[in-house]
Amino acid sequence: MPPRHKGKLAINLLKEKSHHSLADIDRFLAENEVPIVEGPKCTFLYRGEVDAVAVRHRIVNQPQHVPMRKLENVEGPPLWFVTIELPAHSRVEYQIEVRSGAAVETFNDPLNPHIAHSPVGSSSVCQAAGYETPEWVLPQADARPGEVIDFTIKSKALRRTTHNRVYLPARFRRSSQYPLLIVHDGNDYITYSAMQTVLDNLIHDLDMAETIVLFSNPGDRLREYPNYAPHARHIASEVVPLLEERLPLMRRADARCLMGASFGAVASLSTAYRNKDMFGNLLLQSGSFVFTDIGSDHGGGPAFDPVVKFMNRYREKPRKVADRMFISCGVYEPLIVPNRSMVPVFESTGAQVRYIESRDGHSWENWRDRLRDGLSWIFPGPQKFVYE
Repeated sequence: MPPRHKGKLAINLLKEKSHHSLADIDRFLAENEVPIVEGPKCTFLYRGEVDAVAVRHRIVNQPQHVPMRKLENVEGPPLWFVTIELPAHSRVEYQIEVRSGAAVETFNDPLNPHIAHSPVGSSSVCQAAGYETPEWVLPQADARPGEVIDFTIKSKALRRTTHNRVYLPARFRRSSQYPLLIVHDGNDYITYSAMQTVLDNLIHDLDMAETIVLFSNPGDRLREYPNYAPHARHIASEVVPLLEERLPLMRRADARCLMGASFGAVASLSTAYRNKDMFGNLLLQSGSFVFTDIGSDHGGGPAFDPVVKFMNRYREKPRKVADRMFISCGVYEPLIVPNRSMVPVFESTGAQVRYIESRDGHSWENWRDRLRDGLSWIFPGPQKFVYE
């Protein structure tokens, strides 16, 4: 458990002063990392001459617009503040909203260098007490790096050239055979989730089996990922056969895994659904598994229409799409309810499901922090499982 904060909060000590000079405020901001995390209390700050300020956070089922107060008796630009209590180990995405007259603007916190990334953009992130970046996402001096090579495919199914990357483990040998992991939104996983470094570390530490990984990338993501037949055909009839022709892969369903986050999780699920018995494993992170039990108003906008149609049909007649499924989701996401709801549905088909939640949001950093749990369970290292 993280240590509890003792004594008065920094903002309350500052408030006790009857007057605040420019130097006082400058010194306060220089001495404190924003948000100021003191035990469960997190104090958000903004400095500027505006009419109103608020924190807009992304915690589902909580008031997401939290007004700030202005510190009294301040020289120069006003200092605004609000303190929010957050559970230990949380990562909370937020932005600052300011109003000047009728004009309202929302942007990332200029006082906070920590940024979270998601498929819909970036936001500031508050790392509450107890949160630490896992050491296995950082480069390790003794971990030999794998090789990443470009891999383009002229796809007849998608009627375009797909631009992919292939990861070969550091000790890759053509005389060996390897399982195959296909990752949707591959470039984003590499860029924002440090996945190449994570693979190097997990394989070096024997947490994960030596694995060949294809990082696949979409063209029109909102068209190709929500249950799109040409995409499923591209993966099953073009990507897998071509990789098996060129690389020493185990040609078995239990040695193949589809992986993705958000819409990429839907793409993984629907591709496995459309190609029965081809993929024995799925790794699904914060899946956009939106469905409706009554009516058709799902609240997700037109982009979710094909998702909802697919999920409603699947929930009506569930069938096994993979033998083993790893599913993760952040409890602060609106998608937490659909993900929780789908776990018993998947289990009812006979699939072995491992489901984990985290105090986190819909971001690549959340998905990064769950990679060891997922990858070491799907393709465990030699100390846990023997492949050959």
